[in-house]
Amino acid sequence: MFFSVFHGRKRLLWASRKPLILLTLVLFWMAVGTAAERAQAQDTSQQAPANPNQQEAPPEAGGPQNDVGPYVIPKKTDVPPPPAPEKPKKIENMPDYSIRVDVPVVNLDVLVTTKDGQTIPGLRKENFKIMEDGAAQQIASFNQTEAPITAVLLVEYASTNIGYMIDALNASYTFASGLKKDDWVAVVSYDLKPQILVDFTQDKRAIMGALNMLRIPGFSERNLFDALFDTIDRCDRIDGKKYIILVSTGRDTFSKLNLDQIMKKVKSTKDVTIYGVSIGWQWREMMETQRAMQGRMGGLQEITQLQADNQMKTFASMTGGRAYFPRFQGELPEIFHDVASDIRNQYSISYHPTNTKLDGTYRKLKVELQAPDGGPLKVRDQKGKEVKYIVYAREGYVAKHTVE
Repeated sequence: MFFSVFHGRKRLLWASRKPLILLTLVLFWMAVGTAAERAQAQDTSQQAPANPNQQEAPPEAGGPQNDVGPYVIPKKTDVPPPPAPEKPKKIENMPDYSIRVDVPVVNLDVLVTTKDGQTIPGLRKENFKIMEDGAAQQIASFNQTEAPITAVLLVEYASTNIGYMIDALNASYTFASGLKKDDWVAVVSYDLKPQILVDFTQDKRAIMGALNMLRIPGFSERNLFDALFDTIDRCDRIDGKKYIILVSTGRDTFSKLNLDQIMKKVKSTKDVTIYGVSIGWQWREMMETQRAMQGRMGGLQEITQLQADNQMKTFASMTGGRAYFPRFQGELPEIFHDVASDIRNQYSISYHPTNTKLDGTYRKLKVELQAPDGGPLKVRDQKGKEVKYIVYAREGYVAKHTVE
């Protein structure tokens, strides 16, 4: 009974306390929520202050905002972009190419002498008439200056005949003795092959020393074509005017090149003039006299020598030089005096050819003297007597060749 009464009182007590407990729980959760909100507000107030320089984004701006600026990418507007430039219309059947203008210039050295070999100075630009393949050319520049010589002394020195070797040495010594201090000269000898005895120098003693080395020739072969080709090839690498003083019989016995090949090389040279001095004339005349006394003809040997003389003349005339055939040793000083005078008293002429094609063809040249009225120029000596003159100039040149 006591248990029943006690148990009844306990349930009555729990029933009476139930509303109070619920009210307490509600008030506890309300207090917890208020504390959380206060803590969140405190954390927000402790964050870094806003950038005072930050600007408000303009209404037309778009993209994210950050500390760098108000916007990154502006919004697209309705204004259309500027039109692209129009490409030039391509003409039908016309290939694309670039234009390059290359104006060729021809430099020409002209020598004018009397029939006796005396140079004629004082001529003017109007006195010269240049024809290229029959077409008249307009002279661009003209002058006459006494310039130093840049020359190669190319000497044949083979064990063929003692008379030839003596003539070669005498001619070489005579040429070297007439040089001036500003002249540049190289000495090359040849028999089977060319040999450089001394490179370009202004020292006359070095030149004489090189010539003194010519004592005992090694071979009897006289390979003129190979030696001349090699010398021209070396001269082409040097700027300015160059001269080759060829002291030779003009004969070739064992060259790898033939006459056509060396002729082509001589034609293609630029700024190179060849002067030929033949040797062995005294020996040749002695042999011809003996044959005549014995009633024999020269035969093949004479024909070969005539061909050699013609080669010497051809090499000289093609490049605007002269060839000399001295019969006695006493002629050598006068010959080399003329050679030096020719070189130092040439007229330098340049022009732009009317034929501008760069096709590698050979153009023939002809230089004449004319009077102011267009007729032939007449030259008179100090006594008023008309004298004949000779114009020396290269016979032609090879135009440049441009490969498309």
